Amino acid sequence: MEIKFLGTGAAEGVPSIFCKCKYCQAIREAGASEYRSRTQVLIDGILSVDFPPEGYVNSLKFGHNLADLKYLLVTHSHMDHFYAHDFILRGYKYAEFEEPKLNIYGNNEVFAVFNECTAREMKPEVRPNIQFNVISPYVDFQMGEYRVITIPAQHSTTEDALLFYIEKDKKGYLHLHDTGRISYEALKFLSDKGVKADVVAFDCTFINHTAGNVSRHMGIEDNMIVKAKLYDLGIIDRNTDLIITHFSHHANPCRANLAEVEKKYSVKAAYDGMTVFI
Repeated sequence: MEIKFLGTGAAEGVPSIFCKCKYCQAIREAGASEYRSRTQVLIDGILSVDFPPEGYVNSLKFGHNLADLKYLLVTHSHMDHFYAHDFILRGYKYAEFEEPKLNIYGNNEVFAVFNECTAREMKPEVRPNIQFNVISPYVDFQMGEYRVITIPAQHSTTEDALLFYIEKDKKGYLHLHDTGRISYEALKFLSDKGVKADVVAFDCTFINHTAGNVSRHMGIEDNMIVKAKLYDLGIIDRNTDLIITHFSHHANPCRANLAEVEKKYSVKAAYDGMTVFI
């Protein structure tokens, strides 16, 4: 699998869209190498985990064609993870493509947002090109050549936010954001399913700040607590690549600070465009 981290910032982006804090000012002065768009992960050029407002711009910047997209897994309905408006353009006079359907997988709230955002402009010629599949936590299903397992995120009280394990050819990627610390029950479900992750991507929104048990996001110390559970359950081992991502502008997500975190915790900090092969 080719796993490409197209966006590595939290909801507000880095630098934050309307911000003049000291970190955003410094990042603007440093230039594009420090910028981070909203979170998106692309697998093998055909499977996207989440679809932020920058989805189209990311495709131009990193050289992939969204016409090739077959599958979209959506963690939850928040705007930075699911910008549904663009899907009115998948057909009619706007687009020609070979793949007849884009399969979107998400919870009921994601489906509601899709319907709300496309209601005014969706052409009847376009709607049949998109298949929406409602999914829930604790599901193990096949999606083309990919096995997908869902577990609940600790993120929202109004919807079933999801985390994903994605496997192809006995290689596995575990996608753990947006979420706070993950329940033992959810991780035990993965263990019982025989999950062996080659790569884990952790929500590390707060970086050096410890979020605690009840937060909707994590920092690096929270990541280490989840890492220990994953290791104890046999989901990861010493060869698993540990990646941190989804950084907030408040947390000083400049590369120099993240380099110190990488060194101290033996993790890799994702940046926009970073690619991992397993």
